[in-house]
Amino acid sequence: MQISSKTCLITGGTSGIGAATANLFAERGANIAVMARSCRRGPIEQLEQSVGSSGGKFLFIQADAGLASDCTRAVAETHAAMGGLDILVHAAGSPAPGGLMDVSEIDWQRAFNVHVHAVYWLCRAAVPLIRKNGEGAIILVASAAGLRGCAGALAYGVVKGALPQFARSLARELADDNIRINCISPGVVRTPFQSLLTPEQVHNNVQKRIPLHREGRPEEVAALIAALVTNDFITGENVIIDGGMSMRMA
Repeated sequence: MQISSKTCLITGGTSGIGAATANLFAERGANIAVMARSCRRGPIEQLEQSVGSSGGKFLFIQADAGLASDCTRAVAETHAAMGGLDILVHAAGSPAPGGLMDVSEIDWQRAFNVHVHAVYWLCRAAVPLIRKNGEGAIILVASAAGLRGCAGALAYGVVKGALPQFARSLARELADDNIRINCISPGVVRTPFQSLLTPEQVHNNVQKRIPLHREGRPEEVAALIAALVTNDFITGENVIIDGGMSMRMA
C-alpha cells in the first residue's frame, strides 16, 4: 500500500511522533487530517504548507481523543473533507504519573480514555470507511513502558500494554478485509512528553538504560510507521523501537 494520494487521519498530530508522521506522510503526497486537543498555530501552518506543496489536502480538527464524541466527529469530518479514509494513526497521548496509591481515579480514567477507549471509538468510526477502499492500515502508538510495567506511572504502563493486544485482536478480525493493524512501542524519544524529565533522568536513560546511548528521534519513529503502512505483509505485530532498552531489561 502506497502513501501517496491516500487519506490519513493522525491523532496527536501537532507535536512529537504524531507531527513527525504527519510531515513524513505529507512529503509522500498524502492527504492529511490532523486531530489534536490544542490548536498550535506554528506546527499547523507548517504542516499545511508541506501538504500543499505536495499537492495534497490538509485538515486540522480540534478535538479531544479522550472523548467519544470528538473521536467519531474527527473521522466524520475527515471523510466529509477528503472523501474517504485509508490510514489511521493513533499517536495522541498524555502523561499519567503516580503509583497505585497516588494516581487519582480521574487520572486513571483519563489515561484509559485517551490511550485505549479512543482506539475503540476511532476504529468503530473509521473501519467502515476504510473497508470501502479494499485495503487500509491502522497504526497504534504504544510504548516500551507497556512491555514490562512502568514504576511510578501505573496507569500509563497499563494502558500502553493494552494496545498491542488490541492490534492483534483487530488484525485477526479485519484480515479478510485487507485492513492491517499494527502497533509500535517506542522507548525514550525526544518529544515534549520526554522534556518533562529532569537532566538526571535523561542522563540515567542514556548512560544506563539504552544500549545505543542516545534518545530516539520522532522522525525515526515516523519512518517505522510509514514502513508498516507500506508493507502489505505485516499485520498484528508490535514493533519495538527503543535503542535496545527493552533488550537490556530482558
